Amino acid sequence: MEWAWSGWLSPFEPPLAAWLLGPSLLLALGLLWLYRVLFAPLHLVRRLHDVGYVPEPGTERRQTANQVRWRRKRGDLPPVYPNGWYRLLGSRQLPAAAVKNVTVFGEQLAVYRGADGRAYAVDAYCPHLGANLAVGGRVIGDCIECPFHGWQFRGHDGKCTVIPYAERVPDFARVRSWPLCEVNGALYVWFHCDRQEPGWSVPVQNEIQSGEWVFRGDTEHLINCHIQEIPENAADVAHLTHLHSPAILSGTDLRNTRCRRWGFMRHDWKVQWSEEPVPDRHCSRMLVNHTLHILGWRCPLLDLHVVARQVGPGLVYMLFNHAFLGRGVILHCVTPVEPLLQCVTHCIYYQSNVPALIPKALIMGECIQFERDVMIWNNKTYMPRPLLVKEDSAIVRHRRWYSQFYSDNSPRFPAPNHSLDW
Repeated sequence: MEWAWSGWLSPFEPPLAAWLLGPSLLLALGLLWLYRVLFAPLHLVRRLHDVGYVPEPGTERRQTANQVRWRRKRGDLPPVYPNGWYRLLGSRQLPAAAVKNVTVFGEQLAVYRGADGRAYAVDAYCPHLGANLAVGGRVIGDCIECPFHGWQFRGHDGKCTVIPYAERVPDFARVRSWPLCEVNGALYVWFHCDRQEPGWSVPVQNEIQSGEWVFRGDTEHLINCHIQEIPENAADVAHLTHLHSPAILSGTDLRNTRCRRWGFMRHDWKVQWSEEPVPDRHCSRMLVNHTLHILGWRCPLLDLHVVARQVGPGLVYMLFNHAFLGRGVILHCVTPVEPLLQCVTHCIYYQSNVPALIPKALIMGECIQFERDVMIWNNKTYMPRPLLVKEDSAIVRHRRWYSQFYSDNSPRFPAPNHSLDW
């Protein structure tokens, strides 16, 4: 066999060149790994069966998750889709002229970005013969073209503007267009069971819009529960002491979090929840003070003071302000995919002059604590009339506040036990 070497390797014999390439490759991989850890944004996606289920020996997690979904007592549930704004996608997930098929509220939506840079959301199924506009459909100007017969639908009102083989376009030829806004690096869609116009707007986080705070990572979870059970945790002060006090190093499996080996570390939480007055009654506020104790000694550098503002049924702004760790926000968003299936995302934006490792550590810590709740949510039932004590009064106030997002026509979970396999 003849060896042909060129460039800087040509002076070396093949064995020596191979010996030099080995360390060089390892060094390049090491530098790439270091770059990802120190600078690249975190991106973590959990599937529905990845977190929160305890399989029997010989049973797969996916099978266990399906069994839990089938056998769980559902009880008398509130309506499954509250009225409000919900996150659809991150802005970076929808480049120019792209089309995405998104499942939300049990519906299929075609979400696309027009030639003018504006994003639109319409019902995915063409009213002509039912083709999915998001599967093979093209973006033409501010319209989306059906891949089946070439009908074109305008994004802002759903009106059909072109039928290639017809003399005229009927006035009634249209597809449903959904109210959409793009702020804080994400796309949000408005849902109202009576198709009323938005009653409030998604607050703009000025530091994100100006670029002062930059994207440092996100996580995504699918959770098997009713949507109301997730934000209700904000008012359930007692669960913080029991569920979230054990050391973060003990992980997310609740069978192990209270293990003695991690007893040297403890998280302490002080929380207050309250609703905001008119005209912001659709908002509520949770004040969180966190301290960390190691061997009984408080670590003041890790004290965290968080203001978590919930806007409507599915958006939470968790604002951090720390003298040592800097300032930033975690955008916590809950989006109903199906009646009892929620997609929860956490996106962190942080000061650009703070090393990326700090906000990535913060969102990973949030992820671990959050996954402890996921194990509860995936297996619990909703109690319409829970047995409460005086110290649980905030839960009652939270349910009363949250009820404003339901209307008489809000859809409810159907009585038949339909398959929820995925």
